[in-house]
Amino acid sequence: MAEQEFIIYNTLSRSKEVFKPINPPHVGLYVCGPTVYGEAHLGHARPYVTFDVLYRYLSHLGYKVRYVRNITDVGHLENDADEGEDKIAKKARLEQLEPMEVVELYTGSFHESMRMLNNNPPGIEPRASGHIPEQIEMIQRIIDNGYAYESNGSVYFDVISYSKDNDYGKLSGRIIEDLIAGAGNERRELEGQEEKRNPADFALWKKADTYHIMRWKSPWSDGFPGWHIECSAMSSKYLGETFDIHGGGMDLVFPHHESEIAQSKGSCGKAPVKYWMHNNMITINGRKMGKSLGNFITLREFFTGSSSLLEQAYSPMTIRFFILQAHYRSTLDFSNEALRAAEKAFKKIINGLRALRTIEKTASSAEISVELCNRIDEACKMAYDGMNDDMNTAVSLAALFDLLKIINSVKGGQIQLDTIAEDKWELLRNTYELFVVDILGLKEEPGKTGDLMNNLMEVILNDYNEAKARKDYSTVDRIRAQVKKEGIIIKDSKTGISWDYEE
Repeated sequence: MAEQEFIIYNTLSRSKEVFKPINPPHVGLYVCGPTVYGEAHLGHARPYVTFDVLYRYLSHLGYKVRYVRNITDVGHLENDADEGEDKIAKKARLEQLEPMEVVELYTGSFHESMRMLNNNPPGIEPRASGHIPEQIEMIQRIIDNGYAYESNGSVYFDVISYSKDNDYGKLSGRIIEDLIAGAGNERRELEGQEEKRNPADFALWKKADTYHIMRWKSPWSDGFPGWHIECSAMSSKYLGETFDIHGGGMDLVFPHHESEIAQSKGSCGKAPVKYWMHNNMITINGRKMGKSLGNFITLREFFTGSSSLLEQAYSPMTIRFFILQAHYRSTLDFSNEALRAAEKAFKKIINGLRALRTIEKTASSAEISVELCNRIDEACKMAYDGMNDDMNTAVSLAALFDLLKIINSVKGGQIQLDTIAEDKWELLRNTYELFVVDILGLKEEPGKTGDLMNNLMEVILNDYNEAKARKDYSTVDRIRAQVKKEGIIIKDSKTGISWDYEE
C-alpha cells in the first residue's frame, strides 16, 4: 500500500478529501455506464477514460478495486425523467429492429470504442434488464418504508415524504421547495404527471402501454423499471449497501445521482456512497456535447475523419491524450487545433518511450551532475503529486515532459548519460514508463508498434546508411520522403541514425 495521501474532490461535501476506503485494501468503484441506443461519442469517452485512470491509479497504490460499470438497456426515457418513449425502444422502432438487437449492436460498438481507447474493462458489467428482480425487491422495500406509492400500476418515489426525514437535494445543492415549485410549473399534460402526488416525484416502476415491447411482470403491473432505480439496485448488489466511490459525468448529478441516494436511503436507511466524483463536460463552442443537442461527434467519426466538423481523422490515443491533458473537473472544449496539438504532444511522449528503451546505461567514472539528478527527483515527485492532488493528469503530464527533455538531450548527445547517477536514471526510466503506460494508459498506435515495425525500419535504415556511405543522395532523399509520408522521420545525430514518429 502506498504511503502517499491520495486526495479526491467529493461532490457531496464540495471539498477535497483524503481518500480512506471503507474496508481497506478493498475499494468499491461504480461508474454509470452508457444507455446503448447509439454510437459512443466524445462526450462518452471522457468519463470512461477518467475513471479508467482512477481504476489504474488505485490499483497502482495497492488497492484491490472492484470496478462495476453498468449497461442501461431499458427504462431510460427520452427526456431523462418520466415522460416520453424509452430511448432504446424508440431507436428499435425507427430502425425496424427488436430492442435487444439495438442493445447488442451498440453494446458491441461501445466495447470496441473502449478497447481502442485502451480502457481496461470493468470487473463487473451488469445490465439493467438482467437485474429486474433486484429492482423490484428494492422498490418494494422503499414502499414498505413509506417513501413510495403505487398509482395506476406505476410506482413513484415520494419526495415530500422522504424529505421529512432526509435531505433530498444535498448532492446537487437543490432546494426541495424550489424543485417542487419548478416541477409544478411544467405542463401537466405530460405523460404520467396526473398519477403523481407531487410533480417532483419520480418513477421507480412504469406501467407499460400495450405497444411497449420491453416489459416485465411485477406486483404492480406489467412494466419496466425507472432509470434511476437500476443503478441503485446493481451497485448495492455488487458493492454492498455502502461503497467507496461513485463516478459519472457532471450532468448526472441531478436528477440521476440525487435520486440514487434517495432510493438507497429509502430502501435500507444508509447513504450509499462515501465519495462522489464527477467529470466535467466536453463542449463545442461552449455548449455541452450530447445526442439530445445534436452536436456530437461519434468516436468512429473521429477515428475515420468522416464528420464535417473534423479537418482530419484522429487516432484513439490522440483522443485519450486530449482528454488527459486537462483536469477531469475542468471543461474541455473541442477544436481541430486542440486535437492537432494533442496529436503532436502524444507523439512526443511515445518517441520518448521508444528512446528510453534503446538508451543503455554503461559503467563510467564520469562526474555525476547533482543538478540533473535533482531535476529527475523533482519531476518524478511532480508526477505523483499531480495524481495525488485530485487526479490532476495535466500536472503529471507536465512532469513527464520535464523528464522528456532529459531523455531527448541524452538521446541527442547534449547530455552525457554517464553524468546521471545510475539510480536516478533508473528512477527516470521506471517513472516515465509507469505513468505513460500503466497509469495514463497511453501506447503506440496499432499498426505502428511491435517487432514488425522495428524490423522494417531496421532494413530501411540499413539501406539509408548504405546510400549515404556511397554518397547516393537522391536515394537518401527518396527514403526520407517515403517514410515521411507514413509519419516517420529519420534522424541523423552524433549518436547515430534513428527514427521517430513525426511530431
